[in-house]
Amino acid sequence: MESAVQERSGRTALRRILVGAALIAVPAAVVVVVLGLGSAYAPVASAGAKAAGGGPDTYARLLVALPVILGACHLAGVLARRLGQPAVIGEIVAGILLGPSLFGIVWPAAFGWLFPGGVVSAINILSQLGLIFFMYLVGSEIDLDAVRRRGFTAVTVSQVSIALPMVCGIVLALGMYPAFGGDVGFLAFGLFIAVSMSVTAFPVLARILTDRGIAKTPLGALALTCAAVDDVAAWCLLAVVVAVSQGGTPSEVFLTVGLTLAFVLAMVYVVRPLLAKVLARVPESAVLAILLGGIMLSALATNEIGIHAIFGAFLFGVIAPRKDPVVARAAGKLGSVTLTLLLPLFFAYTGLHTEFSLLGSGSLWLWTVLITAVAVFGKWAGSTTAARLTGVGWRESLSLGALMNCRGLTELVVLNVGLQLKVISPAVFAMLVIMTLVSTIATAPALTLISRFKTRPPVQRRRKVDRTP
Repeated sequence: MESAVQERSGRTALRRILVGAALIAVPAAVVVVVLGLGSAYAPVASAGAKAAGGGPDTYARLLVALPVILGACHLAGVLARRLGQPAVIGEIVAGILLGPSLFGIVWPAAFGWLFPGGVVSAINILSQLGLIFFMYLVGSEIDLDAVRRRGFTAVTVSQVSIALPMVCGIVLALGMYPAFGGDVGFLAFGLFIAVSMSVTAFPVLARILTDRGIAKTPLGALALTCAAVDDVAAWCLLAVVVAVSQGGTPSEVFLTVGLTLAFVLAMVYVVRPLLAKVLARVPESAVLAILLGGIMLSALATNEIGIHAIFGAFLFGVIAPRKDPVVARAAGKLGSVTLTLLLPLFFAYTGLHTEFSLLGSGSLWLWTVLITAVAVFGKWAGSTTAARLTGVGWRESLSLGALMNCRGLTELVVLNVGLQLKVISPAVFAMLVIMTLVSTIATAPALTLISRFKTRPPVQRRRKVDRTP
């Protein structure tokens, strides 16, 4: 009896083993047969895929290019700080050195391998995304209360520091247009050169003041306020330039300007109170998502109006709540990613389009020197004169002029917009990039030099001794 039971159990176990083996063997055999039949199509499929790809694996090359860009920008930023410059100066220089001006000349094969067309396009998309996030951060850092408190002096200095460089820029554009105007109308070309002469870099200026420990002083507060007013005016002027360059007929230009004013009013009087109510009621985990969505939609709105997307992101930052700690923490998270990852990509993309080799002739370098001189004179003279006329001392006025002459990242944003719109040629772009570097790098040494000229104490006259007996 027991032997019969054991025999049946043995047969059952054997049957299970055979069934399990069949369940494994049959699918494996089918896979092998199908692979064998499909192997005939492998060469054709691979050739088609290779032709469709049109070149290297963009994703893999991008994963190589990103660490190279971030590493170069970080090392250059550290070196710039040791030289007494803000880190952003080193990052800008690193982006230019990675482009065709140096890397492309020293090692053209590696440059072509690291930055093929697909990788450059991907870097452009990421950098433009980082650019609108950065403009939100710039707008959110503008102290509107300080602008109100120092209204007269700040508005006077900032407007004169815009007006005089614009006049100088228009005159300069008259001489440049026959040689560099191309197919662009003089109105768009002249306005763009004028705006590029009048820009002040609010973020770089704030970093310089913080590094030197004078951000909280009267001079630092006045400089930040003037730069904030200057930034707002500069972006409005750039919006007009974009409208002129893209609008075509005068009626279309007026339509674009009118839509822009309507958008500004809607953001201030509708979106601002609504955004404050929404952010006060949602959980903290949703604040960053709402801010990101608002930045992108605002940028999309201004882009559809006909002005650049950065204007919408900047205005959204201006109207966003400032005193809410939850919003401040969300902006900090956004800033860490933007400043660490996305802005270096913007510097790299700018460097990839900056070719100093285009300035091969001596006449082009003379134009570069003239552009730099006009830009420095117009900004410095306008700011210093306006500050002195409003009652600021000479040394503070000269220091304010040096600070307002700092162009930095904001100027690069303006120049990239002009290059994308084809208002300026690559050669003019390279000239203006050199002007940006010179005027920005000169800010810190100029402040150091001015600070050495201290006010002398009044000379005490010796009393005459009466020697009359």
